[in-house]
Amino acid sequence: MENRKCRSRFLIMLLTFVLMDVSFKGFKAIAKADLQVAAMFVFGDSLTDNGNNNYLNSLAKANYNPYGVDFGGFASGRFSNGKTIIDYLGDLLGLALLPAYASPDATGRNIMQGVNYASASAGILEETGRNLGERISFRQQVENFASNLNRLKNAMEGEELSQYLRKSLAVVIMGSNDYINNYLLTSFYATSQIYTPTAYTNLLIQRYMQQISALYSLGLRKFFIAGIGPLGCIPNQLATNFAPPGTCASLANDLAVMFNTQLRSLIIQLNTNNTDAIFVYGNTYDAVSDILKNSNSYGFTVNDRGCCGIGRNQGQITCLPLSVPCINRDQHVFWDAFHPSQAANQILAEKAYSGPPSISYPINVKQMAEL
Repeated sequence: MENRKCRSRFLIMLLTFVLMDVSFKGFKAIAKADLQVAAMFVFGDSLTDNGNNNYLNSLAKANYNPYGVDFGGFASGRFSNGKTIIDYLGDLLGLALLPAYASPDATGRNIMQGVNYASASAGILEETGRNLGERISFRQQVENFASNLNRLKNAMEGEELSQYLRKSLAVVIMGSNDYINNYLLTSFYATSQIYTPTAYTNLLIQRYMQQISALYSLGLRKFFIAGIGPLGCIPNQLATNFAPPGTCASLANDLAVMFNTQLRSLIIQLNTNNTDAIFVYGNTYDAVSDILKNSNSYGFTVNDRGCCGIGRNQGQITCLPLSVPCINRDQHVFWDAFHPSQAANQILAEKAYSGPPSISYPINVKQMAEL
């Protein structure tokens, strides 16, 4: 009798494990089917950094409260009250949150859906951001990606890895610091004395092309490359330049427009010269400008100062440890002196994912993922 009970319990347990295994495999199949890209690899600065600078000797860190107040109260290193544009774009593509390259979690299967290589204060130029300490330049981010490829090669056959990279998405959001923490920071850099605005932009685009070409040579074939937003409208530049209410700092905006014009031309050139790849230009400038111009229709009531910051426009000094942020965070376009709020990041991600050609050219991220 006792033996029959034991056998019955054993059969029930066995059946349970079988059903659990079937269910788990089914879940994995569904999860895999929901993925629109094989992986996403991110290169950028503090707009996209999700914790890499936590491991550097840098003043550009966001691993303290109140950063992350809407990210489960966890200051992960994201320069936001909550999610970044990359987090939201990953959600739309069916991806899990990406590990930061420098994080101990960036190992094994955790890197299969992608890695975030972005570093706060980093720029296209090597010297950009040195006023804030250590950072991972664009060139070094590309080299870090190349070193990670060796780990992926150990897990995949050659052709499998090639197909994986072709179906992956590279997101590059870079260039803002080359102005804010270089060209416009005349007290620390002599760049503006050496280069005219046109010559400086030419230099940036030339270096940009070199690194994008390096990523292409490593096997990536789908690129979303975002332009610079209206720098003169962020709280820091409004405060620094004593911009009258309702206006932005014109020089910073003019430099951003000059850079974006050449970047868009570069992307057209890349598409012409590399017919086996697709390069998409993200028109960040117009996307952000539209939010600022039509704030109320997007649900924002404050578009000229940070939610967390000190001084004019809450932008002279950025969000400090244990600062008390505003309560109506979702009504602020800007979280701190330099960065969009979580609410603005969500809108920008949606525009990149499914926006019209005027915002995402020549196609959007959703269309690119379907190729």
